[in-house]
This record gives sequence, C-alpha cells and structure tokens, in this order.
Amino acid sequence: MKILVTNDDGIHSEGLHALADGLREVGDVVVVAPDRERSSMSHALTMHRPLRVRKIRENTYAVDGTPVDCVILGTYILQPEKPGIIASGINKGENMGDDVLYSGTVSAALEGAMMGIPSFAISMASRKDFKFKTAAGFALRIVRFLERRGLPKGILLNVNVPNLNADHVRSYRVTRQGKRVYGDVVCEKTDPRGGTYYWIGSDEPGFEREEGTDFDAVAQGYVSVTPLQPNLTCPVTMKSMEQWDL
Repeated sequence: MKILVTNDDGIHSEGLHALADGLREVGDVVVVAPDRERSSMSHALTMHRPLRVRKIRENTYAVDGTPVDCVILGTYILQPEKPGIIASGINKGENMGDDVLYSGTVSAALEGAMMGIPSFAISMASRKDFKFKTAAGFALRIVRFLERRGLPKGILLNVNVPNLNADHVRSYRVTRQGKRVYGDVVCEKTDPRGGTYYWIGSDEPGFEREEGTDFDAVAQGYVSVTPLQPNLTCPVTMKSMEQWDL
C-alpha cells in the first residue's frame, strides 16, 4: 500500500521523519513536504507561479509550496498510482478547536479526504521536547485501522497526542472540536527606526474546558481523535432560515 506523508513544518522536521519511519512498517511511504515551514497556511493553493520540486532522496521530495500543494503533487504527479492513505504530521504543537481552520497540517489531510483518500492529521500537544515516538506509534494504529475499515467518504481524522511517553498515555477518546480562547491577538511594536509593526498571535491561547472535546481529552492524558468534514453548512441554522423573510 502506498502512503503519502506530508506536513506543514517542512521537509526537515523531526516529526515528519518520525511519522514516515514509523509507517514504513506497513506500507510504501512517499514523503512530499514543503521545503520550509508553512505553518498556519490553512488550505492555501499556489496558483499564480510555478511550483518547483526537489528530490531529496528516493521517495522523498521538497516542494516550494503549501501543504495542500504537496498533497496534490504527491497524489497526481510524483508517483505512478494514487496513495491508499494520506498522513499529515507529526505537527509540532496541537491542532485542536479553532486551530483546524488555520492549520496547514489539517488542511493537507482535508485535501486528501476531498480526493476520496482516507486521510488523517496528527499533532503533538506541546511546544518543546516532543515525544514523537508516542505519536508515531499511534499513527501506526490509525493506518492499520484504515487498512481494515477505511473512512466514510469526505471524512478525515484529526488526531492530537499528549506529549507523554506511550506507557503514560491513558488511551484514546473520540472527541468533538473544542473552542479556543484567544487573548491579545495582535501585538504592536516599534522597530529601531521608529516605525510601527504588528505581530499576530502574541499571547498563548487558552481553551474552554468542556467534556467530550479534543482539549478535554488531551488535558486528561488521552489521545484525541476527531472526525472532521469539509462541508461547513450548518443544518440547524439552515432549517431555521426557511422561516426567515429576507
């Protein structure tokens, strides 16, 4: 089975290589990743300039584009057959709650799901001292499950792993997307020449602690597995809108 591995942290990320190495136990892994960090790119596509691909070694390619670009090239151009599974990660930092709207890691898996390929994103809930071996081990479990069962059409799995040794992870929970709590979103600074500049994302965001969410599961030492879909239509509001008089 062909497994396409990508990320948004770039081709040199330790998390990417831990994921690829772990999945070689069950499939023929092809790595196609951005040539540099492309975090928070969401579902961006490169459409107004050509893309360049550099072969790093056999079955490993760097692309001067976004994570979604990498999935498209890795699926249609850089190998003779479509991958059976797409794995995105292991991301340095969690992708929970509202993070999924910004995350290049999640968007790469989302692109795979839109292509009809069973796909998942996997992230470490930490900012340093990453225990990638724990996440790689759970990714292997995910791939073995997808081999047996697959996924419903258009669904991807968003997996977040607590930064613990594997024997300290309690288990996993199927969760829903939680809610981020943002502090000061924009920080204003002055450069040495007196000019004003802005830095987005100045504070470490928090989250609403609510049972059953991705945040709650990881905070308790569980791996969070959240099914996501690209269709953002709200059926409850759509039903109520039938009574509106615009």
